[in-house]
Amino acid sequence: MDPVHLRAAGTSLLLTFPAGETEITHFGADLGTDLPDPDLLTPPIPNSALDVPVVVGIIPQASSGWQGRPGLRGSFLAGGRPGRGFSPALRVESVDAAADAVVITAHDGDLGLTLSSHLRVHPGGLLEVAHTLTNTAGDPYQLEELAVVVPLPRRADEVLDLTGRWCRENHPQRARLRQGTWVRSGRHGRTGHDSSLLTAVGTPGFANRAGEVWASHFAWSGNHEQFVEQLPDGRRLLGASELLGSGEIVLESGQSYTTPAFFAAYSNRGLDGVSARFHEWFRAREHHVGTVAGRVRPVVLNTWEAVYFDHRIDELLDLAASGAELGAERFVLDDGWFAGRRDDTAGLGDWVVDSQLWPEGLTPLIEGVNALGMEFGLWVEPEMVNLDSDVARDHPDWIVGPDPAAHTTGGRLPLEWRSQHILDLTNPGAWRHVFDQLDALLAENNIAYLKWDQNRDLSEHGSAGAPSVHEQTLAAYRLLDELRAAHPGVEIESCSSGGARVDLGILERTDRVWASDCNDALERQTIQRWTQAVLPPELVGSHVGPTRSHTTGRVHDISFRAITALFGHFGMEWDVRQASAPERETLARAIALYKEHRALLHSGIRVNADLPDEALRLHGVVSRDGREALFAAVAVASSYAEMPGPVPLPGLDPDASYRVEVLLPSSADADHSHAFTQIRPPAWLRDGDAFTASGAWLEQVGLQLPVLNPEHALLLRAVAL
Repeated sequence: MDPVHLRAAGTSLLLTFPAGETEITHFGADLGTDLPDPDLLTPPIPNSALDVPVVVGIIPQASSGWQGRPGLRGSFLAGGRPGRGFSPALRVESVDAAADAVVITAHDGDLGLTLSSHLRVHPGGLLEVAHTLTNTAGDPYQLEELAVVVPLPRRADEVLDLTGRWCRENHPQRARLRQGTWVRSGRHGRTGHDSSLLTAVGTPGFANRAGEVWASHFAWSGNHEQFVEQLPDGRRLLGASELLGSGEIVLESGQSYTTPAFFAAYSNRGLDGVSARFHEWFRAREHHVGTVAGRVRPVVLNTWEAVYFDHRIDELLDLAASGAELGAERFVLDDGWFAGRRDDTAGLGDWVVDSQLWPEGLTPLIEGVNALGMEFGLWVEPEMVNLDSDVARDHPDWIVGPDPAAHTTGGRLPLEWRSQHILDLTNPGAWRHVFDQLDALLAENNIAYLKWDQNRDLSEHGSAGAPSVHEQTLAAYRLLDELRAAHPGVEIESCSSGGARVDLGILERTDRVWASDCNDALERQTIQRWTQAVLPPELVGSHVGPTRSHTTGRVHDISFRAITALFGHFGMEWDVRQASAPERETLARAIALYKEHRALLHSGIRVNADLPDEALRLHGVVSRDGREALFAAVAVASSYAEMPGPVPLPGLDPDASYRVEVLLPSSADADHSHAFTQIRPPAWLRDGDAFTASGAWLEQVGLQLPVLNPEHALLLRAVAL
């Protein structure tokens, strides 16, 4: 079979078909059109090895000599016992190639298994891969794993992935790639606080703006594994798969299983190049929200850290009025509005308005919010249930657990998490209950936005006595899909104890994520930077929290909190009535800046400078034509140096001249003097508060910063002259 070569935006995917298999011969930099005979790449055969070259197919198989992690694991249940067909020999039957995509069908006729592989290189250079396995035999086939992999070159020698915990999501860790398999397993039943949103492997020392990088993301909200493997023969793979429970997927004759989508990106300009490919893919979607899609991201005022469960309509309307005065455009009523909900121990599952708190329903609050010029949003947690709820009392069989009879016999339920259990959405009655209640809520109220939360892991998740995370995840997807179809104007946020469900699977049916329950601006600098390594800023909720953080106890000036929140979907989660007059003045100016520049923030190119001082960071957004940019210079700790020195402003047009000025904090801000430790500022800040230079100068020589105190920031704007 002839090779298949897909190319886009500086990326090439070359597929060849040695020994009847599909092999990714190259995924990386563009190869051009003049390609040699791929047979010339056939490797030698070393001593003490198989007598034929080992093919690393897109599904690595032992039948081809592969001795690493297999791409397909499973067997037929002949006579009710597993084992037959444990080692398939899938060979290519057909190749259907187009300009940007290819579908390859492979078959093992002896066993009765067919594999259909879909590969596409999107216009921005992002590769998407998925496999569908079909049982064409008579016996059931128990699937254990079906992985998606791409090869890595030998110069890709350093691994960066992300990990975290509640209120500290998406923090990077690095390691040298060694022989063996580096595996990140997620058994949370959701993506997980410690999940790696991005797994990147690159040339040694790759950075934000330098080095070659191959990176991947697995678009699945359930259990999963991500891995990097290096075999003794030097070959390397980057891959992922759904992590299936025992007997969770059994394919009867004619049935199929499709993997979640696996996305991979190549960049020869560091991690920023990887991010650019993901961001372009997001923004090309028909249902995307943001400036490029004509749906601007409104300024949010969320009530959680302002009032918690204290829901009184007069207080809430007063809070709404205070927020509207500052420039808020969307008011979100958080947890505590529904029947029996006075704290977090009761009420989940009963999605009806509490008649004691709201004798006239939510209508007076919604109308009051709308009259102030704001949209109304509401918090829900549809996948969970408290035992102290009407639905749990009426339908105990709808509660997830390892023992299908536990609800009637007093047997064991899973351990509680935040006093809650999980509704079995694979049960048609439970699914219909949730859909009908939310559908009625949206039909009867002018609700523009749902904050959709999921506050616990799906531990010991079973239905009818068998593991069912896979089906629960698909049921949750279907619930979101059908509610969106019924109410297409409603936007939905994915929140999961903060950032525990952030992935492209959930983002195919939601409009933003809540990156973390932590509103501490210092923590948010890292959380948002690495969340936005994959997600564009308009999809990442970023709020100005209280002066003293409710999750860390740190105190930060208003300018630092506002600058941090600007680089995302801006909002407030704070009783802004308690803000001082100078704080309100600075906050109102920040909101005005967000509105003025959100078209840039939500359509431009995200950039991150490489700085030698780990205490200092500089990131920003540059317009696609290079005419304008916003940058944040951030001191996250005390520097080892007395002066920061000139720092680069990356991503600008090297041939254009720019005027650079400070937007926040200004000399009028009450916290201005607290931001710096210096006798006098740099010369350019004493001479009209602006600096003019070429883009080449600003990136290669840089801009001399003032001496920032730890946990302070400077907002800069660069405009081409």
